[in-house]
Amino acid sequence: MNLTVFGATGGIGRQIVQQALAAGHRVTAVVRDPARLEVTGTGLEVFRADLTDPEALRPAVSGRDAVLSGLGARSRKDAGVTTRLTRTVLRAMEAEGVRRLVVVTAAPVGPAPEHDGMLDRAGRRLISALLKDVYADLREAEDELARSATDWTVVRPPRLQDKPLTGRYRTVVGGFPPRGRFAGRADVAHAMLAAVADPSTVKQGVGVAY
Repeated sequence: MNLTVFGATGGIGRQIVQQALAAGHRVTAVVRDPARLEVTGTGLEVFRADLTDPEALRPAVSGRDAVLSGLGARSRKDAGVTTRLTRTVLRAMEAEGVRRLVVVTAAPVGPAPEHDGMLDRAGRRLISALLKDVYADLREAEDELARSATDWTVVRPPRLQDKPLTGRYRTVVGGFPPRGRFAGRADVAHAMLAAVADPSTVKQGVGVAY
């Protein structure tokens, strides 16, 4: 496939680029600072942009089979950035008629797992309270997706870890795996790439966890 990846220098975005190239896809990595992109390989195009102007992004998405986004706030003070950047990406895609979009948000934004124990419910409430502004931003970004003309999928991991790719994780379309407390960034990227060609995930949230 011919893919575009936003947030390509982040933990998940970098993994998407690496895994997509390894699978033989052509990848356009959209970055603010090309020096921060440590990935190289045949089939990689680096597209420099600041993500504020949809018109400037149109060449990065034109003719692509799918767009994947690892964009998100790096800290609580960045709350609001995900919605703003998502709007820009959506406008560029809609202008070019590109429909398939897979993005990452977070588990607390989606429905709570059924049959979780008291510890998991308490932990979820605590994290949601501590990162209230960040999760409000992610919910607004998901609302933007729902109103768009794209065939979107939202992948929602729990607490992220830097672990090697395993390919062994659980996913629930429209929900979240019970007692799913962690997910490695590499496996989240793997799940996002798998979702691109999975029609059951279109216009759905997908919970992913070990």
